[in-house]
Amino acid sequence: MANLSYGGLHLTPPKILALGFIVLIIAGTVLLSLPISSANGRISWIDALFMATSATCVTGLAVIDTGTGLTTFGQIVLLVLFQFGGLGFVTMATLVTLVLNRRISLKERLLLQESMNQNSIQGIVLLIRRVLIYSLVIQLAGASVLALRFLKDMPAGKAIYYGIFHSISIFNNAGFDLFGDVHGPFSGLTRYAEDPVVNITAILLIFLGGIGFIVLSDVIDFRKRRRLTLHSKVVLWTSLILIAAGAALFFWLEIYHTLRPLHPGGKVMASFLQALTPRSGGVTTIDIYKLRESTQFLIILLMFIGAAPGSTGGGVKVTTFALLIAAVYSRIRGKEDVVLFRHRLSKENVYRAITMTLLSLLLVMTATMLLSITEKADFLAVMFEAVSAFGTSGLTMGLTTELTTIGKILIIILMFMGRTGPLTLAYALRPTKGKELYRHPEGHLMIG
Repeated sequence: MANLSYGGLHLTPPKILALGFIVLIIAGTVLLSLPISSANGRISWIDALFMATSATCVTGLAVIDTGTGLTTFGQIVLLVLFQFGGLGFVTMATLVTLVLNRRISLKERLLLQESMNQNSIQGIVLLIRRVLIYSLVIQLAGASVLALRFLKDMPAGKAIYYGIFHSISIFNNAGFDLFGDVHGPFSGLTRYAEDPVVNITAILLIFLGGIGFIVLSDVIDFRKRRRLTLHSKVVLWTSLILIAAGAALFFWLEIYHTLRPLHPGGKVMASFLQALTPRSGGVTTIDIYKLRESTQFLIILLMFIGAAPGSTGGGVKVTTFALLIAAVYSRIRGKEDVVLFRHRLSKENVYRAITMTLLSLLLVMTATMLLSITEKADFLAVMFEAVSAFGTSGLTMGLTTELTTIGKILIIILMFMGRTGPLTLAYALRPTKGKELYRHPEGHLMIG
């Protein structure tokens, strides 16, 4: 991995990305702690840090209701943070460079390569241009549709503002909403559980934001190329299977419980939204704490899997999940190679997926154990909160507002590590080593 030199410091791209998020979080914390940001007196530094981290890491967990606890200034600070956090501060910095008609340097191209999970810098600037254009078009379309719908419930100016805020929030998988000002604190989208416009728009925005910009670009180019890359096929098929299976299971588990009051169409829409939103969306039309424990555990599994690489979402990623399933299937069949869509995958890919999953499991288990000590809550609620923070999902069973100071710090760390990725953070923190000049003798170990 290349070292980039800045002011005499030799930093790898993962270190620069991690530092960039830290700078955004610090700036957001300072702005949110100002009296102008709070509607009810000054926000404490720990709450400002929590909200800034949640917005920058596009999580959506909130210790302060966004609609009632923050002023318009504070809400716009959050909006800027989750726009930068969702698209990536490197991508947004590139936008400024392109607007100023400056040349993109090699250092900047290497950073873009790392931030977009690309294997080379070839065509990276063109990809970033497309990311910015697609994101702007999708968010404007979503804002227009939502604003027109909200016109039925509020004045025009407020409807437009709500449309813009929620479109950007949902597309970036941030999960923040302002409806506490309309329907009561932390009410979310529960009043729109049977509204087809809000549900379908939210589902599309979450899906498009969660499949990743590389896949989005690939799908748009399908007419010309008449084929999709292996990465796009795996992301799309795995995402669709998880959505369909998650919706079916949610419907089956909740049809005679939380879904009972809804009409048939509302039941279907709620099932699909609740199957999609755990994988980083953060908005919900059903009160999570009212769900069955089995449904809550299903959501935990979906939050842990997360969205696609190079997207606005978190989790271990759908490609990691698909690769692990394929590896298990290959081993059961007694095959040497791991194959997906008639493509053999390298052992490096398999090792990376295993490392990512084990690091993530270790992180979540450690955080859950610590939170179960610091917080007075059921174990399932504690685990739900930990996985939600790591997967940058933003869903909660009501524990977020009850967190102790230590609990808030633990969740802040989880949100940061979930957004940057445990593997990326490990690469950022590891010491630089040269190539090993020797290999140990091969050993044999009994497994199973």
